[in-house]
Amino acid sequence: MNKGNILQGPMGLVLMIVSAIVALAAFGYAFMDLSSVGHRSFNTTSQIPWGQPIATYLYFALASSGLGMIAALSLVFGFKQFLPIAKRAIFLSFVILIAGMAVLAMELGHVFRMLWVIPLNMQIQSAMFWMGVFYIADLIFLLWKFQKMEGQEWDSKTSKQIGIASFLAVLLASGNLALIFGMMSMRPFWFDGLMPIYFYLTAVASGLAAVVFFTYLAYGFNRAAMPERTRAMFEGPMPKLFAAVLGGTVLFIAVRAVTGVYTNNPEISVVWREFLFASPVYQASLWLGIIAPFVIMMIAGLRSNPSMQVLVSMAVFAGLFAERYFFVVGGQVVPLFRGTWEWGLIQYTPSMTEWALTIMGSAMLFALFAAGERFLNLSDMPAEPAPEGATAAA
Repeated sequence: MNKGNILQGPMGLVLMIVSAIVALAAFGYAFMDLSSVGHRSFNTTSQIPWGQPIATYLYFALASSGLGMIAALSLVFGFKQFLPIAKRAIFLSFVILIAGMAVLAMELGHVFRMLWVIPLNMQIQSAMFWMGVFYIADLIFLLWKFQKMEGQEWDSKTSKQIGIASFLAVLLASGNLALIFGMMSMRPFWFDGLMPIYFYLTAVASGLAAVVFFTYLAYGFNRAAMPERTRAMFEGPMPKLFAAVLGGTVLFIAVRAVTGVYTNNPEISVVWREFLFASPVYQASLWLGIIAPFVIMMIAGLRSNPSMQVLVSMAVFAGLFAERYFFVVGGQVVPLFRGTWEWGLIQYTPSMTEWALTIMGSAMLFALFAAGERFLNLSDMPAEPAPEGATAAA
């Protein structure tokens, strides 16, 4: 037990129960609507088949991958200063992916049919088939690695091998997810060989936002209550890493935006000018959710401030969720096979049922996280090795 962790006390129980109630209520609303009218409860059409539920799944799946990559810093690459958040990052990666898969399952026409149709049909030429394979492998390795941590096997040979396998599964899963979009030549806004790099970078940004926010939440947003090694990490390497990753994210989005606006392909430039930049929501998410957090984290006096770290993590949550939404929908607003010579972009607004699925996944995440903090020691870390010569001196 960690005395500073408020979620191991009554607050954790309250958060778990309230979040579970919200998740069940949102699930009930969506399930009843889908059971009565099917996919007509979504505002998606044959022209825009992927709406907010797919964007939500994409957001959760990539945040999970980002957390897996962050955990690999200490567990695979030996950056021991990040060990204080390794176990929490692995657990968060697992539960966020579960929440994302729950949203995706509700979006499918037949929720349970995928359990036997996808593996038995063996559509090995389909990127979606391999997405399922790699993310299932990712889930298994995350759970296995967490089990090793629970058994205090941090540095055993098997534990290290599982850590490497988990890292490779994360790279394959998120990279393959990027290729589902990046290989679609009929959707010019998505068609990009660098899409895996973009997904890796923004995945780590989402993962950092998650681990910062949820770690502070566990300690009542009071850094003084954190264990000494955790507090030292949030005063030094963590905000610097966050700043660097946000800088890379800003650069990548800027390059995509400049290239998109000035390209001679109207099916790309029109989306950037008339859908993304014309939207006040996208503008706010870009400036307040990505660029402003980068500026804050670049200022030494601000990036070490606990309140600024929490604020930045929440802003990045919102900014990258909007980025996923506009990415998914933006690739479909130009009519397929008719292009820009058909006047106007296709209109889409999420329905209440689609919002219910987003709320369900988010509440499910909070409930599972609160349960993990309450019943598992997510703050656990291996003992710090004694300084060289200490044993001899003793």
